[in-house]
Amino acid sequence: DQNAVDAQARQPRRLGIAADRILISVYVIVGFFAGLAAFVLSARLNSSEAVAGIGYELTVISAVVIGGTSLFGGIGSVGGTVVGAALIGVLQNGLQFNNVSSYTQSIVIGLILILAVAFDRWLKSRVRR
Repeated sequence: DQNAVDAQARQPRRLGIAADRILISVYVIVGFFAGLAAFVLSARLNSSEAVAGIGYELTVISAVVIGGTSLFGGIGSVGGTVVGAALIGVLQNGLQFNNVSSYTQSIVIGLILILAVAFDRWLKSRVRR
């Protein structure tokens, strides 16, 4: 029903929340940190390429999920994400020191992501009982 959708869209304004200001602030903060990440990556590589960050999506999603954020919404924290990022970083460094190929590293991280999501689903099903 279109009226229900319109009512939901107006809800933050009724509560006195400046939703437009918050949305713009979030975009500015995300843009700043994306630029900072690009700067750090280009400094690390001593060069700048448009495709330098391709493939980091799996690593980022895995770090967030391992940190306790649910892919299905409602649960998560910044501290958990930092811990997840640290664990993924240690795992990647360990695999790199053991001369594991980048393809195998992606497979290992993907398997850990699948296990983390399965564990999250198992916990949610256990709580429902």
